[in-house]
Amino acid sequence: MSLSWWRLELPALPELEESLLWKLNALGVPRVAVRHRPEVPEQRTLLAWLPEADWPEAERAQLEQALAPLAATFGLALPPIQWQQQADEDWSLTWKQHWQPDPVGERLLILPAWLELPPEHADRLVIRMDPGSAFGTGSHPTTRLCLEALEALAAERGGGAGPDLGPIRVADLGCGSGILAIAALLQGAATVAAADTDSVAVRATRDNAAESGFQNRLTVVQGSVEALAELLAGEPADLLLCNILAPVIEALSPAFHTVLAPGGVGLLSGLLVDQAPGLQAALAAQGWRAELTAQQSQWGLMTIRSAAPAV
Repeated sequence: MSLSWWRLELPALPELEESLLWKLNALGVPRVAVRHRPEVPEQRTLLAWLPEADWPEAERAQLEQALAPLAATFGLALPPIQWQQQADEDWSLTWKQHWQPDPVGERLLILPAWLELPPEHADRLVIRMDPGSAFGTGSHPTTRLCLEALEALAAERGGGAGPDLGPIRVADLGCGSGILAIAALLQGAATVAAADTDSVAVRATRDNAAESGFQNRLTVVQGSVEALAELLAGEPADLLLCNILAPVIEALSPAFHTVLAPGGVGLLSGLLVDQAPGLQAALAAQGWRAELTAQQSQWGLMTIRSAAPAV
C-alpha cells in the first residue's frame, strides 16, 4: 500500500516564522519548507508534510493547539491552518522543489546541499545547508540581518586587502543550523565555538559544518551560555553571534562577559525594533554599549561592545 501524506499550509507571519519552524521540528515534524513568490517576498506560506498514518484527526488538532501559544506571545492569533491530503508521488521532490539557491548580501549564497552551484553565483561564498533540519534556513529577516552584518564587518576589517574577518575566535550562542558560524568561517574566522539548547540543532550544526568542510574548525555543544563559556575554556571570543528572541538575550546578558572579550563585538538579532530601547538599557546595566545598527521590517540587529576600554 502506498504511503500518503497530510500537507499543512499556514501563512507564515514574519514574527512567527522562525518559532514555527523550531516548534514543528520539536513536535516531530521535520519535513518543512517556506514558499514565497520572488515578486512578493513578504507573502510567505509555511508548508509541512506529515505521514497520514501517524497523524489522525485528533493528533492534528493537538498540533494546532501546540502552535497557538507561539502566536499569543506576540499578541497575535495563529492564522488558519489548511490540511490537504497528498499521495506519495515522491513527496521529497515536492518538498525540495521549494528550496532554491538564495543569495544574501554581496558575497554569500545559501545553497541546499542537493543542488549544483549555479554559474551566475560562482563567485559567491557558498553556505551548503540541509534545510531538512528546519533550523535557520536563512530566509528569516533576523538571519539575513546577521549574515549581512557579518559581511559588512568583514569588509570593514579587510580594508584594501578585501573582505576578511581575520583569524578571530567566534562564539555562536543559539546556533540553530550553524548558518552564521559557517558564514563567519567562510569570511576568514579561525574557529567557532557554538552552543544550542536543542539536540536537533546541535546535530544540524555539526552536519552542516561537515557539508561546508568546516568540521575541524567548528565545535558545537548542547547547552546555553554556561556550556558555551566552558567550551571557550576561559578565553572569551572576539565576536559573539546571537540570533535569539529579545527576552532570552536579556536573560542571558549577565553572562555575556564570559563568552565575549572586552575588545570584542557582538551581533545580536532576533529582536523586534520596538524591543530595542528596553534591551539597550538591560545591556547597559551589564556594561555593554548597544546600538541598533540595522533593521528589516519590524526586526532589528543590535551591535554591542564593551562600555569599558579593552585592557
